[in-house]
Amino acid sequence: MPLVAHNQLPSFKRLQDEGIRVLAPDFALHQDIRELHIGLLNMMPDAALAATERQFFRLIGESNPIAQFYVHPFTLEEITRGADAQAHIDQYYESFTQIKEQGLDGLIITGANVIGAELSCQPFWKPLKEVVDWAYENVTSTLCSCLATHAVMEFAYWQRRQPQEEKVWGVFPHRVVDQSHPLTNDINTRFDVPHSRWNAVTAEQFKEAGLNILVESDCGHVHLATSPDGFRQVLFQGHPEYDTISLLKEYKREVILYIKGERDDYPPFPRHYFSAYVKAIFNEYRYRLQASDNPVDLISEFPEAQVIPHLDNTWRDSADAVVGNWIGLIYQTTNSDRKIPFMEGIDSNNPLGIL
Repeated sequence: MPLVAHNQLPSFKRLQDEGIRVLAPDFALHQDIRELHIGLLNMMPDAALAATERQFFRLIGESNPIAQFYVHPFTLEEITRGADAQAHIDQYYESFTQIKEQGLDGLIITGANVIGAELSCQPFWKPLKEVVDWAYENVTSTLCSCLATHAVMEFAYWQRRQPQEEKVWGVFPHRVVDQSHPLTNDINTRFDVPHSRWNAVTAEQFKEAGLNILVESDCGHVHLATSPDGFRQVLFQGHPEYDTISLLKEYKREVILYIKGERDDYPPFPRHYFSAYVKAIFNEYRYRLQASDNPVDLISEFPEAQVIPHLDNTWRDSADAVVGNWIGLIYQTTNSDRKIPFMEGIDSNNPLGIL
């Protein structure tokens, strides 16, 4: 169902150019369709700020319920920004104060870049906790992505993420372990999800905290879980919102860091992502770099455009299905007043009425 371009955010035009239906606000006002207001707390670094907007806006806009979606991006003042990103935020984003005054039906919280291992030492820690605590009392459901999930698991459930021996990086097969839950009962029982992280909250930790595990990878990593009530907090460890080229962009970034001497080892390939043909192209580029007396001159020759046509997206349909189910459950349970999280008669401790 359509997104409503309620401001001049450039992501609306980009999505419209992709074929996503985006309504002008004056047109939306004449539609006899219910509104849903979804917040997007975007904590991603400057380089990924706009791309992350589009990724989550796209998932919301392609969901199934009959509703018009007003997406309200905001961020945390404590996250340091460059001049261009701050100008973008100042022009197009709302403040958390505005968000609290107007209310939300649902909230999505993105990941973030961190320095060091301790999440509680990050500048966003206290303000993020404030947002999550407010949302738990005032928003029907909050969907957390990767780092946001790790933060919630630590400050809400006393489960600290665990460092991994190697980076969990690539596209990994997953299986639904609870097909009866409304978020997963009508989706593929096996599907892929991209991951990109050095840390993990284990299945044992989710279980110890009393959470519901819905989807795990074949190697035992939890991707999708919910709070004990089944819905008010939906937790992703993977990145189903990723574009087809997102992992390629990350690989390019790591290669350039190596070329500039800011990374000691040449980066491995993201797992299960590049075909043998694409790997051959990148191996040839690596050989050229290592044979060059001045590899910095070859940065511009990174074969990005050459490999893009050969990348596959094996996760988008399942991502759309899960987010569509999430939006549908919000539609079915939220109050028509977005300042009130649930319609009359719904038990906030069991909002889905699961026996």
